[in-house]
Amino acid sequence: MLTAFGAVAVTFMMVMYALERRHRGFILAFACGCALSSAYGFLSGTWPFGVVEAVWAIIAVRRYRTQPAPRRAHDSHAPRREDRTSTPGN
Repeated sequence: MLTAFGAVAVTFMMVMYALERRHRGFILAFACGCALSSAYGFLSGTWPFGVVEAVWAIIAVRRYRTQPAPRRAHDSHAPRREDRTSTPGN
């Protein structure tokens, strides 16, 4: 059962890593995958793997926090309708 948990955790981590460029939420999901892989490492007795994955989880959380949020449609710098119809100097 522990081996299955480890396989699922590492697979999830790698899939989230592959999807990171699509949305910043995948960076956070990758961090969760790293944390799960770290837990597997400690539970299986391979503490160096657990430590390395914990470090990667911390790095991924820091990347998530520093990555700018995607701009929503209403946050664009395009002028609003009322700005386009007004005349300068009024």
